[in-house]
Amino acid sequence: MTETLTLLDEMDILVEEGIYRDRESLVRDAFRALLRTKPELRGRLALSLYRRGQVSLARAAEISGMDRESFKELLWEAGVSRSIAPVGEEAVRREVERLIHLREDQDRQ
Repeated sequence: MTETLTLLDEMDILVEEGIYRDRESLVRDAFRALLRTKPELRGRLALSLYRRGQVSLARAAEISGMDRESFKELLWEAGVSRSIAPVGEEAVRREVERLIHLREDQDRQ
């Protein structure tokens, strides 16, 4: 009698045989293989992660397999605006104070 195995059953067999430590390891390996065979998905994944603010421009370029300038072009083509994370008011205040003190020190010399 032939039993139809589901994808999860097949995954469990690979784990039971010790080929993978657990399902998560298997899925992670399968996902990496998918991205290697379909490089266009790497670009789409990187674009989505960047758009959601989950990765930096540099990391998104790395994920996509592109250099930063090529990834910037991909962003532009996709209509995704690049933004720089805002600096908090406290950090700006400290920097202004530092610059004022630096200027005062230079004026005294």
